[in-house]
Amino acid sequence: MAESRLHTLSARGQSVWIDYLSRDLLESGELARMMEEDAVVGVTSNPTIFQKAISQGTSYDAQLRELLESETDPKEIFLQLAVRDVEAALDLLAPVHERKPDDGYVSLEVDPTLAYDREATFDEAMRFHAWIDRPNLYVKIPATKPGLGAIEDCIALGKSINVTLIFSLQRYREVVEAYLRGLERLVAAGGDPSTVRSVASFFVSRVDTETDKRLEAIGSEEALALRGKLAVANAKLAYEHYRQAFSGPRWEFLAGKGAFPQRCLWASTSTKNPSYRDVLYVEELIGPETVNTMPEETIRAFQDHGEVRGDTVLEGLDAAHEVFERVAAVGVDYDDVTLTLELEGVQKFADSFAELLAGVGAKRGALVAS
Repeated sequence: MAESRLHTLSARGQSVWIDYLSRDLLESGELARMMEEDAVVGVTSNPTIFQKAISQGTSYDAQLRELLESETDPKEIFLQLAVRDVEAALDLLAPVHERKPDDGYVSLEVDPTLAYDREATFDEAMRFHAWIDRPNLYVKIPATKPGLGAIEDCIALGKSINVTLIFSLQRYREVVEAYLRGLERLVAAGGDPSTVRSVASFFVSRVDTETDKRLEAIGSEEALALRGKLAVANAKLAYEHYRQAFSGPRWEFLAGKGAFPQRCLWASTSTKNPSYRDVLYVEELIGPETVNTMPEETIRAFQDHGEVRGDTVLEGLDAAHEVFERVAAVGVDYDDVTLTLELEGVQKFADSFAELLAGVGAKRGALVAS
């Protein structure tokens, strides 16, 4: 088989993951095909993805009928459905993980309605890790202020975490600090940090969506010229911090104990504005020790016409800093942009979760009636 564009991307040190999971994807053999032909080595999921998968079609009906004999709580029913998919994907990706321990992961997200409750988030994350006791499981925890404490506590107990919904550079710095503190606590307690992995999921396209809206409201020539610039600059400066944080004496001590860096994962990498190149957030953020988790349409688009020009995430750092200065100068408040996105992100996931549970309830009712 000829090497594809995504295989070329992967060869530069960026792991290709997909941001969706469903029973059809698994049972049709499509995920196995994508692993072979599209260089896919990991899977992330979220409540919105599962809501769509479970509400459409009949793939889950047989298991639902079984569960109805012993379970009435919609959340527990959903988790049983999701866990079966996650475990099947974990099995499929296990050989990848054995060859390359940074990859082969599948993520399962904690209940998003717990995003502002540190203890409840921690308890659910630990429950998931106990329930699915696999080395290639990531539990996803949102990077809210309360979530940071739960992330640190999980890492300190040797549990691998995908930190999600990161928008701001300040919050990203706090996520890295939570990871480092968790590793330090783990080492101090005599634990083995070599068994722990983490990714920091930095959301990309939504930054441009929110910023562009504000730039267009300002309407000046200077403001309009900045559309489509901040998201890539934001991610490049996050990667700049990654390289700084995982170097120097503090990190070298942990690395000497066997610890691994927390890789940057670029999420929300489909292009929302049709006037932008549809592979913009892949092409501009290529670099070593990173992950790009892509939706299906972005996978197909990159395979068709994506360009691998080099380690683009390392290019134009001075220009990226300048973008921040120019955005502030025209009157866009970056801190407010990223706070808005975090609040909206948590709410969207919570709304999807509520819709998912309502859908499970409706399916349960339909199956009982039939």
